[in-house]
Amino acid sequence: MPMIHHHISALRAAIQPYRAAQRIALVPTMGNLHDGHLELVNIAKQHADIVVVSIFVNPTQFGVGEDFDSYPRTLDEDVAKLATVGADYVFAPNIDEMYPVLPPPTTVRAGAITEQLCGKTRPTHFDGVGIVVSKLFNIVQPNVAIFGQKDYQQLAIIKQLVRDLSYSIEIIGAPIVRAADGLALSSRNQYLSESERQTAPILQQELQYLAKRIGGNHQPLDVLLAASRQRITSAGFVIDYLDIKTAQLDSLKTDGSSVNFNENQQDLVILVAAWLGRARLLDNQLVTANTV
Repeated sequence: MPMIHHHISALRAAIQPYRAAQRIALVPTMGNLHDGHLELVNIAKQHADIVVVSIFVNPTQFGVGEDFDSYPRTLDEDVAKLATVGADYVFAPNIDEMYPVLPPPTTVRAGAITEQLCGKTRPTHFDGVGIVVSKLFNIVQPNVAIFGQKDYQQLAIIKQLVRDLSYSIEIIGAPIVRAADGLALSSRNQYLSESERQTAPILQQELQYLAKRIGGNHQPLDVLLAASRQRITSAGFVIDYLDIKTAQLDSLKTDGSSVNFNENQQDLVILVAAWLGRARLLDNQLVTANTV
């Protein structure tokens, strides 16, 4: 079983002897672990000798009216799952341990990259991510940290944070882990009713459809996106966004324009966030010249 620490000083003392000769990996989570989280640990073990998994439902990344109070907290079950994949340490602090003052007077802001996609409807979310990830990096001081690509914008922001704050940490983006029907695994999937769970894979199906169409027939991107939005809405989703960006999250001209991969070899990403009942579902699909 992994060793559990609830205090910063205890975790630091436990991992300090390994620093000189062994690599340390961090897998940050909010708990309620599923197979996608466990795959992050598997990847971490390929890149490090010691794996620390943090489990902390971070209040600063939840907005007013969001599900902070109801977010599932399942520490005992999470630790048992982590034992099956060989995690070494679990860091499970309480709020007072992480934030002596709440809200914290110190902030970590990532600038323009946060002002799109999820940041439009969750304007304080990535500020909360920035402060908690910075604290975890300072507490654990890992050599490598693993984040899932399902949260594509978050991963891009963390890479920018590491660059701009000069952290000596390798950031690895782990591929999306999916259910057999294509739905991206998420702790919030449990909010779906039985009928909603049957509908949910439509998001991934629509992204795959768009990925095949982009650049294939030179149809304007705004036309493709409008048709996809209509199909997603008709299926019962309430769309937060459906957009196409460069892989670096720069904007594309979509009004009346198409993509010609023979002229423009940059990778693209299709990103979606949509509500289905109580569940806000995220997904994305990378598109390259080889996939169209």
